[in-house]
Formats: sequence, structure tokens, C-alpha cells
Amino acid sequence: MTGRLRLVVGYTATKAGKDAVAFASRFAAASGADLHLVQILPAEGRSVITPPNAAYDRYLEGQAREWLAEAAAAVPDTVEHAEHVRYAESFGEGLLETAEELSATHIVVGAADGGRRGRHRLGTTTNELLHVSDIPVILVPKGARKAPADAGLPRLTVAIGTRPGADALIDEAATLAAATGASVRLLSLVTVDLPASVDTGVIRIAGAAHADQVLQTAQAALSAGSASEVVVARGESIEDAVSHLEWEPGEIVLVGSSRLAQPKRLFLGSTAAKMLHELPVPMMVVPRTRKEEGQK
Repeated sequence: MTGRLRLVVGYTATKAGKDAVAFASRFAAASGADLHLVQILPAEGRSVITPPNAAYDRYLEGQAREWLAEAAAAVPDTVEHAEHVRYAESFGEGLLETAEELSATHIVVGAADGGRRGRHRLGTTTNELLHVSDIPVILVPKGARKAPADAGLPRLTVAIGTRPGADALIDEAATLAAATGASVRLLSLVTVDLPASVDTGVIRIAGAAHADQVLQTAQAALSAGSASEVVVARGESIEDAVSHLEWEPGEIVLVGSSRLAQPKRLFLGSTAAKMLHELPVPMMVVPRTRKEEGQK
């Protein structure tokens, strides 16, 4: 990933929408990214039982622009931002089309209704994005707007398990660390990402070896000015391990897409899904990219 970052935020006039804007504003301020707030309205061919009505459509678009203006008022003056109203058959489809139109590098969305404060909850839009997006999607937990305005982006935690595919994650972390000055924490999940039948002694050996390998690979990719450390997660389960980790305000976790996902497409794997249950900070899901494709 090269050039200036561009964040597309899926906005709704809800607390979740405000959470997404608040985090994206901090992210943009820290990285120098452009911020695009996007409100998706139903396309004209939305339904045979709700035929197009020009007056109503004008009212709806006017209301959407008012909501976007209110959201934009909360964005720091130092952040370059714009507001867009788009029409699509679904919210997810509209965000993807807008992201492609604007050459966005990331899509940011808030949590679905019903979740606990400080936790994630996936809704229909998020699931749609996670199955088809070809750029990273950032999931923002409920209540993110309550974080200190000056929290910035102090650290990137890169969660790496036992399976192949860490290159794309480390490349993304290197890019973001260079843009923001954030430190990088590499989270080795090997001790809780192995079958339960594996001997505990083997787990300890595997964990140490994996941590060393991760650190060596990351240090080769990260810039000389990026501080990095490796933490080995320990616990009875992924959820238990995540709940015992320390998290900084403004921090973000990077995870890879499932090994079952198509190259350059997202699909939330079982480990990342389990992490979401206990994760109090935003999660960025990075598409899996084959090395040979990146060389073309």
C-alpha cells in the first residue's frame, strides 16, 4: 500500500455511526489520511411496493446531508474530509462502490445495535463487507466515541496465529507505523491456536519458536524507527487470552482474513471472531494477498 491513506466511513445517524466517525477522525489525524463520510440511501429501484417519489427522495437526501454535516462538525479541522450521499441496493454495496470510486484504502464501520459498550457486534452490513471487500475493513466497538480526543493511534497490535498469511498483516502494520509513528506489538496466538490434544510442553516450545520467528520477520519489514515487541498470548481459550491482555486507548488490532477466503478478499476466521467477543478496541481485518500477485 502506497500513497496517501483514504478512509471511507459508513455513516448512520446513530451512536454506532458517531463511534465510527470518532475513531476514523483519530485515525486520520494520526496518519494524515483523507476522511470520507458516506451516507447510503436506498436505490430508486428499491421495491415495487414503494415506488419512487421525487419529493420524498429530495427530503430524504436533504436529511442525509444534514446528518452528514452534523457528523463532519465533529471532525478536527486538521483532517481533510468530505461528505457523500450515495444510492445503492444495500448499505454494504454502497460502501464498496464508493470505496472503489474514491480509491479508498480502508472502510470503517461501527458496531451493530445490541452490543455491550466497549465490545463488538457484527450486523448485516459488516458481514457483507467482510465477505467481499478487497481492502481492509475496520470494525469499531460500541462506545468508541467516548475515548479521549487526543488518544491518537499509539500502538498497532498484529495478531498472528499458526497458519500462513502473516506477510500481508506485517506489510499493513509497516505502512501504518510509518504513517502514524505508532509502535507495533506482535501478538503470537500459537499457544491458544493449537489443538487441545497437543501436549503442554510442546505448546511452550512452539510458542517460543513462533514468537522468535514472528519477531525476526517483522523486524525485517518494519522501518528502523518502529518500535516492536512480541507478546505470547496465554489462556484457556482465545477469548480468555484476549481478556487478559493490556490495551491502550486508541489502539487498533490487525488480523488476517480466513485461510478459506479468496485472495484479496475478506472473511473473518474463527480465531478473529473469537477475539471480537472480548476485544475492547477497533479491529482491522486485512485481506489475504498472495505474494506472486503482489509482484505483478
